[in-house]
Amino acid sequence: MGGDYAPEATVLGAIQARREFPKDHQITLIGDSDAAKEIIKREAYDVSLFEFIHTTEVIEMADHATKAMRKKQNSSISIGFQLLGEKKLDVFASAGNSGAMLIGSMFSIRPIGGVIRPCITSVLPKESGGVGVILDVGINADCKPDVLYQFAILGSLYAEFVFNIKNPKVGLLNIGEEKEKGNLLTQASHQLMAGSEDFNFIGNVEGREIFEDKADVIVCDGFTGNVILKEAEAFYTLLRKRGLMDEYFDRFNYEIYGGTPVLGVNGNVLIGHGISSPKAIKNMLLLGLDLAEADLPNKIKKAFK
Repeated sequence: MGGDYAPEATVLGAIQARREFPKDHQITLIGDSDAAKEIIKREAYDVSLFEFIHTTEVIEMADHATKAMRKKQNSSISIGFQLLGEKKLDVFASAGNSGAMLIGSMFSIRPIGGVIRPCITSVLPKESGGVGVILDVGINADCKPDVLYQFAILGSLYAEFVFNIKNPKVGLLNIGEEKEKGNLLTQASHQLMAGSEDFNFIGNVEGREIFEDKADVIVCDGFTGNVILKEAEAFYTLLRKRGLMDEYFDRFNYEIYGGTPVLGVNGNVLIGHGISSPKAIKNMLLLGLDLAEADLPNKIKKAFK
């Protein structure tokens, strides 16, 4: 039931994902089951290929996240986190109210022990053809050096086990390459990260280098990361509006990546864009499959013991 175009886009995306899923894997649709089944039948697809959990409430995009999670216990988001916490789901994904998704991540399944601040990440398409990740991109507008240090660990694990980047290079986003550059946060963070054995730190990375191969993981506070993410989205939109087609810049389309995982919590949670199309929903579910197979939360638990 999540997203501006739900349930239509959500169910259509689930059908597309189901076609690419292994036969022994299950997609569970949580929400108005009658509406979902009607769409599936209209598409002449097999209803029996899905599991349905019927709910009677919806957390709307305009709802106050904390109040809605408390009052709407039979919403798809509330039930999804309940099932994830009970280990009845391996991944919970939604393009619904992102605030409610974050509240559920923090207070329903909770952060992994030792993680100060969970975070969200975004993919950085590299000009060389590969990908990198940047984190945080929105949850933590203000950070301390030890939080950025942990982001480096979380980002390294995500890059290695989901994107198969061996010994990923970690860079600290800054206004210059020298360790003395930047504000108090980046200067102190550099001192913490330098010489770390928890990840492969390569030093500061400037904004003009984030789409190059200098670093695989870019670490920054959520305020800075969100500005970069929105700027990249705007640049892609401008190119499309002007009719400029390019194979590289097509990879800036959010639909390709589908959603962003919440890293550092006791379960696989994926948050999709509110405007998610069927293609975006499909790719979010396929990313969820990769997350489940990577067993990322358990790898993070081991790293933070």
